[in-house]
Amino acid sequence: MTQTFRRGGLTSRVKAPSAPKAFPALRPADMARDGLEDDAVIRGVRYEGSPLVALTAEAVEMEGCAFDGSRFTGTRLLRSQFSDCRFTTCDFAQVDAHDVSLIRCTVNGSRFTGSSWRSGTFRDVRMENCVIAPGLFRHMRLHTVAFTDCKMAGADFQGAELHHVTFEGCDLTGAQWANCQVGTARFENCTLTDVGGGASLKGATVQGPGQIELALSLAREAGIHFE
Repeated sequence: MTQTFRRGGLTSRVKAPSAPKAFPALRPADMARDGLEDDAVIRGVRYEGSPLVALTAEAVEMEGCAFDGSRFTGTRLLRSQFSDCRFTTCDFAQVDAHDVSLIRCTVNGSRFTGSSWRSGTFRDVRMENCVIAPGLFRHMRLHTVAFTDCKMAGADFQGAELHHVTFEGCDLTGAQWANCQVGTARFENCTLTDVGGGASLKGATVQGPGQIELALSLAREAGIHFE
């Protein structure tokens, strides 16, 4: 059974993210010239286990890069963009990203614990098997984004825009949704226990056990008690 919170009771098809464009060949990273620095423009580089830790960089542009086991722990990024990039088993713990965009990117098996992504854009992004608990996505613009089998307990999407966003098999226990704007969003077989601001998910489609969990959260916020 599918429950829909959409005006008029109609649902819209959720688009799937586009895959990153493939670069013909990637050269190994040379950290002397391929590090995260202000105004850096880096294309077609492969980072393997590269430490990008506790840095501060602004206006970085990275295109067609691959990151394998790279660590961004504690790094602060401002007004930067990653396009057509692939991230595998990377560590984004405690990253502070303001006005940072991911365009046509895939992120697999990576950790975002305690990271903060604010006022940026995710467009055509696919995240799979990631730990994002907790993670801050306040006022983010999410367009054509898929979260699959991610641990997202306590994730904060307050004030975010969701357009063609899918959550599949994700643990969203205690996630916060107040004042978010939903164009088209779908939750499939997700855990939605004790979420906050659930009324702001009007327009979303919920399938699976999360239907009852979300309904109970909405009732709790409305001051309804069950005995």
